[in-house]
Amino acid sequence: MSDANPPVTPVEQPVTDDSIRVRQVSHYQFSWVAGPPGEDGTYTLQLVLDQGAWEEVLTLSDDDADVLQDLLSGAKVVNYDVGRRVLMFGTTPVGQT
Repeated sequence: MSDANPPVTPVEQPVTDDSIRVRQVSHYQFSWVAGPPGEDGTYTLQLVLDQGAWEEVLTLSDDDADVLQDLLSGAKVVNYDVGRRVLMFGTTPVGQT
């Protein structure tokens, strides 16, 4: 005999902007900050998430900035896990490569 009321997964209430952990990247902007004379500068990447509901700024190496520029410009969907600080590029349906 099946339960008429299956168990419900508890959800922390209230759901707030801070409780949403994975967000979609809406826009991004690379910046370069000059270092001291004779020193390398620093790249930053500002992520605008969920149309401005959240923003994140990442500090990048030269190589990371180059790779991320290529990935961001080629991906149709990019998500960002706020808690783990992980960018995820695109989605692939199960069974497709």
